[in-house]
Amino acid sequence: MPSEEIKDKYQLVIGLEVHAQLQTESKIFAADSTEFGNHPNTQVSVITLGHPGTLPKINKKAVEYAIKMGLACNSEITRTNIFSRKNYFYPDLPKGYQITQDKGPICVGGIVPILLADGTEKQIHLNRVHLEEDAGKSLHLAGEQDTAVDFNRAGTALIEIVTDPDLRSSEEATAFLAEIKKLVKYLEICDGNMEEGSLRCDANVSVMRKGATEYGKKVEVKNMNSFRNVARAIEYEFDRQVELLEKGEEVVSETRTFDANSFTTASMRTKEDLNDYRYFPEPDLSPVVISEEWLTSIQHQMPALPKELFHKFMDEYSLPVYDAAFLTEEKDLALWFVELCSKTTNYKSASNWIMGPIKSSLNELSLSLADFPIRPQTIAELIALIDEGKISFSVASQKIYPELLQNSGESPEEVAHRLNLIQESDEDSLKPIVESVLKENQAKVAEYRSGKKGLMGMFMGQVMKKSQGKADPKVATRILTELLEN
Repeated sequence: MPSEEIKDKYQLVIGLEVHAQLQTESKIFAADSTEFGNHPNTQVSVITLGHPGTLPKINKKAVEYAIKMGLACNSEITRTNIFSRKNYFYPDLPKGYQITQDKGPICVGGIVPILLADGTEKQIHLNRVHLEEDAGKSLHLAGEQDTAVDFNRAGTALIEIVTDPDLRSSEEATAFLAEIKKLVKYLEICDGNMEEGSLRCDANVSVMRKGATEYGKKVEVKNMNSFRNVARAIEYEFDRQVELLEKGEEVVSETRTFDANSFTTASMRTKEDLNDYRYFPEPDLSPVVISEEWLTSIQHQMPALPKELFHKFMDEYSLPVYDAAFLTEEKDLALWFVELCSKTTNYKSASNWIMGPIKSSLNELSLSLADFPIRPQTIAELIALIDEGKISFSVASQKIYPELLQNSGESPEEVAHRLNLIQESDEDSLKPIVESVLKENQAKVAEYRSGKKGLMGMFMGQVMKKSQGKADPKVATRILTELLEN
């Protein structure tokens, strides 16, 4: 592989084509179920299989979901939509053609902002988002010579999200994919599961000399089922293409497949060898016209989107970038945080609770926030107890919070009283405890007064031990300082 010095002379250029399966209950042109994981060929019909005399009928919900994606990306929504037949022959394409959109995609243009590692934002321009139907699935069973075909997936509604060649690294590509996954999940139009094939990605990769104005020859890489594999495929292609150019050889414009075991790509077919798809308007489907009334109603249904919440959390709640990014990673987490912030004004503490104890509990107990036993109001009460100086964070997180997980019917204050955990903040009560600690450690007192100020932690530890953890640290520290300095 070429050295970093050689690679530094070249610019990587990437465009992505992301297929997202829409979460409609039935297929885009037929009433067959789209449920995942059923026995092969049990979710098919004469329409899916393209029998003579059958007529497709558009799934209105699929069109609505595509519009939502376009609105989320600030795309222009095409009002009159024509579908086309894309003719090609694969074993898992039962009709011998795919119904898709060719010249007139439902969403034109658009922008998806991504957050880079250095905290800056980059806008990735979309070429289009169009509607189409999925193909079936070829199955190559271990030890079998024949290929089996499952048509359950055939006809499932898809949107294809096509970017301009704006991406310049594998990191940017995976950041874009992560943003698309977040968007479709926030919109509730796709579950974003790459392992099950709900979200699939093809990458168009080329390289050119830095400073050049013309892009190099494009290579399309398919068969990637994770963010990591997308990054690996892009990085391998960058190295491979640079090496070819350094040898004076030509990069062939072709379609390649990615091998997840060796992290390499291999040629499938050259672009020149591809059959002409012979697009023509689908004669059995009338144009789909999107009225202004329907578009307006969809706009009114749009939820708060991750980027909107990201800026809200930083601007309105004064959170750092890391917190805002973490909390908007998942829709349910973001909305839970918004509800919590409606019940407390200590937004940073609210963020810390979600990113720390709550997230740990969700992972350890394999729970979703919908099944989490503690409600935002309870966490707000816990934060208030800490802010009022009645308990410390360590007591709250290590003693009260576990109790609330087991018995969410009690309030934090009730648990604190039951376990005798309310902090002692009265100076008259704490001063004898502090005096007792100093009397028992006179040698250490002398060392402190001779300059060993680090002993303050030892004294505080003794005070907390004698008070059974109930001494208010701020009040105890003040009393200790006064007695040690005088």
